Amino acid sequence: MPRALQRWWSQAFAARRQPQATEPATAEPRPAGPRKRINLALQGGGAHGAFTWGVLDHLLADGRLAFEGISGTSAGAINAVMAADGLARGGPDEARRRLADFWRAASLGGGLPPAQRLALERMFKVTPADDSPWRIWIDAMARALSPYDLNPLNINPLRQLIERFVDFDAVRGGDLALYVAATNVFTGELRVFGRGEITADAVMASACLPFLFHAVEIDGVPYWDGGYAGNPVVFPQFYDSASDDVLIVQINPVTRLGTPRSNREIMSRVNEITFNAALLAELRAMEVIDRLIDDGRLLRANRGVRRLRLHRIVLPHIGGGFEAPRSKLKTDYAFFQTLHKLGARAARRFLDEHFAAIGERSTFAARVDAGGGVRASLGPAIR
Repeated sequence: MPRALQRWWSQAFAARRQPQATEPATAEPRPAGPRKRINLALQGGGAHGAFTWGVLDHLLADGRLAFEGISGTSAGAINAVMAADGLARGGPDEARRRLADFWRAASLGGGLPPAQRLALERMFKVTPADDSPWRIWIDAMARALSPYDLNPLNINPLRQLIERFVDFDAVRGGDLALYVAATNVFTGELRVFGRGEITADAVMASACLPFLFHAVEIDGVPYWDGGYAGNPVVFPQFYDSASDDVLIVQINPVTRLGTPRSNREIMSRVNEITFNAALLAELRAMEVIDRLIDDGRLLRANRGVRRLRLHRIVLPHIGGGFEAPRSKLKTDYAFFQTLHKLGARAARRFLDEHFAAIGERSTFAARVDAGGGVRASLGPAIR
């Protein structure tokens, strides 16, 4: 790569600007008395991760649930570490503040310089929505060059934001069980980083898009986005959690009506299927375990054999542009706020309709047919 281009790339990403602090939204006083403990599993899905921000914001404000553990992948991992950082340093209100500040800084109006802004948008599985020279240049280079050619200095704006907002010493020293998923480039296998291993590199690995950034090396092993192998992972709750309840926040659609026809629509649907596959397989395995327990062929006394109570909140299909794959292209703050409101509303509905079930029973499950085959369809979800 020419030296002039290297200098331009480095200078374009050098500027930093501290975002304005964001106060958490006003919430009703938290109820007195014991709270129900639950684990969270947060899916990745690019800019739509702002929906998960809304879910977490409402759950934290409501106060009836205590988070025992959080697993996250890609954007879900970012939300997880932001929440964990806030909980470790100041409790639920601080967690809400850290999440709000991050999404404000990551938005179009968050104060990032133009080149850093476009790279961050692409990192969120998006491309800029306009036809500016920046977009044309980056798109043309991305088609012709690998990230090792296009970004030889391996500059990543996400790292700057994460290191700005997260005190990883506080996260590792906290009480919250934390799991971040990444994909081992050598083997294609899932790697789950536990709380004691969580660093900026682990989060970067979980959100590393291979067509944009260099693989993230940890102990000599390169990692890519965790969505290829576990999006999110649920199985750590089998071993490390006292609570049997897991709430999955799913933002990649399982079902879409209509056949994709444009290149953009086809690639978007392929990504959705790919990034849901590991979760669907894990949920179907859990349903099979439940059947074996019910039939007496698997003893719950065996280590690691337990029945988890599963719950789910899904990004709704509401039309108005949210159905289209291009909705992931938008990273302006108003769009993030809309997704946040959808997430908060979905969390409110979940608590209104299913709070009593937590600790008692699952509110959704994968389906196993009478012949023993497992279908990919899932049970009811809160939207």
